[in-house]
Amino acid sequence: MVREAIRRRARVAALSLAAAAATSAAAEGGAPASIARVKGSVVAIGTFERLRNPQFSFAGTGFVVGDGLLVATNDHVVPKSLNSERQEAIAVAIPAADSLVQIRSARRVTSDAGSDLALLRIEGKPLPALALGDAQAVREGESYLFTGFPIGSVLGLFPVTHRAMIAAVTPIAIPAARADQLDARVARRLNAGSFPVFQLDGTAYPGNSGSPVYHPESGVVIGIVNSVFVKGTREAASSQPSGITYAIPARKLIELLQDAR
Repeated sequence: MVREAIRRRARVAALSLAAAAATSAAAEGGAPASIARVKGSVVAIGTFERLRNPQFSFAGTGFVVGDGLLVATNDHVVPKSLNSERQEAIAVAIPAADSLVQIRSARRVTSDAGSDLALLRIEGKPLPALALGDAQAVREGESYLFTGFPIGSVLGLFPVTHRAMIAAVTPIAIPAARADQLDARVARRLNAGSFPVFQLDGTAYPGNSGSPVYHPESGVVIGIVNSVFVKGTREAASSQPSGITYAIPARKLIELLQDAR
């Protein structure tokens, strides 16, 4: 028990040192430099089927963490079932120079339905990993960036960056005023335990699910874009989807990384 606690503290300390190093390295580069670095770590999540056209089917965004071969994304982005007869497989698409795209096979390492996060492991040469920061230090009114593929691969896989302010730090689920407003999904979320999420004033599109939310100067990730999962518990009473974007704090991803090691 004591040794495991020491190992966990060491892992958290290592992540903190990585975040501090990223902050120092980017102090003079500003947002353009951060965006350029982050784009090298952002990938598309989907499935690959050799005889399908197109061969790669886009599902959402992810980004590289840890040892450079781990990819973080939303759990709902990763397909739960695959067509084994057609040899369909989970894959990531990595944008490269000259509009080329590199496809790598991937497998699910671990996931957490409670925070809707998942980790995939890819094959091949390690990619630049993004540092994870202290989401507890995030304050309302601060501005951050998020990079992903808002419309998927419709016009090609080109990472797009948006700026968003932290509009609120709010619980992921709010108890309904009346029992008839409490659907099964909200009830499960409340029973599992609520935790704070970031409400952003920027609009994220379906393809942005799994995008990193990061500091414009340092590039340190403080959250993961997630609209579908959060809106299902916070905005269950809405008949139409709102323009509000939510993000899961990076703390939840750090915990998932610790469990995966």
